[in-house]
Amino acid sequence: MKKIFTYNNAFLIISAILVIQISVNAQSKVGTTIAQFLKIDQSSRTSAMGNAGTALYGEVSAMYYNPASMGRLTETDAQFTYTEWLAGITFNYAAVGIKVENIGTFALQATSMNSGDIAVRTVDQPLGTGEYYTVQDFALGLGYGLMLTDRVSVGFVVNYISESIWHDNLTDFGINLGVQYQVEPGGLTIGASLLNFGPRANYTGRDLYIDYNQDPTKHGGNDQLPGELRTDMFPLPTLFRIGVSYPYKFDENNKLTLSVDALHPNDNNESMNIGGELTLMKNFSLRGGYRDLFLPNSEGGLELGAGVNYSFAEGYTLRFDYAWADYGRLLKINRFTVSVGF
Repeated sequence: MKKIFTYNNAFLIISAILVIQISVNAQSKVGTTIAQFLKIDQSSRTSAMGNAGTALYGEVSAMYYNPASMGRLTETDAQFTYTEWLAGITFNYAAVGIKVENIGTFALQATSMNSGDIAVRTVDQPLGTGEYYTVQDFALGLGYGLMLTDRVSVGFVVNYISESIWHDNLTDFGINLGVQYQVEPGGLTIGASLLNFGPRANYTGRDLYIDYNQDPTKHGGNDQLPGELRTDMFPLPTLFRIGVSYPYKFDENNKLTLSVDALHPNDNNESMNIGGELTLMKNFSLRGGYRDLFLPNSEGGLELGAGVNYSFAEGYTLRFDYAWADYGRLLKINRFTVSVGF
């Protein structure tokens, strides 16, 4: 009877997500937010599952998708992810979550992206001026999560965000909030999160300084008055996620985890992510998923990956995860994660 009740709940929740997804028809606002690097996946495991991570937990990087996952960590966990991002851009992510008994989990995460050297080109010098510039993005986050009850976990992350393009930069702050509810221990999990909620920000810097001529028609005036261009204020890429995950256990050592997310961003149309993870003998995992379902003009979407766990000492676990993602005309990317749990 309990299993029937659980399956009915899962069916109703997934049906509700589909109805919401189909019924909402918001206008796309692509290119209207800053700090786009905050939208890049941080976990090889979840990325390989189609980025459907709102109701997943078990690793510290799951807080990127839902801060409430920190409350469900059973041990201290440290991770580092290297991503071969598009166009030769480097993208790195590091996080550590420290479990404190009867208090909760405290976490620290850092994200960095660097374009590498780009030649400065002008109309007069299209082959380059001999100068080079870089685009650098950085975010540092502090988080906390705990179990409110034996089934409900909550969490939050506060991020300091910085972007720079040559001599111009912006800084901002954003907060991530999340909640997870587990219908039964180790079973169906429902999650919801609000990511990158914060004030608007704009670029400032000496590249915006200009020489200004207040009246070009007037002879004898000063045509080199010092001035500065003012850029518009833009919001962060705020995202509301809701999702479910369900582990189907074949036996004590083998299971299949399915996950579905619905996404409502402030700079694009709604979409869905789906994914699955097959765990064999507790230590080997095969993963697959598809992101951006129903998103107009999306590039690619298929994601695949694998992972392995290795216990090298009593109470210590070393994990390696890999994810491959198809971005259509933008080609493919590879993501590598190494983790230590203790």
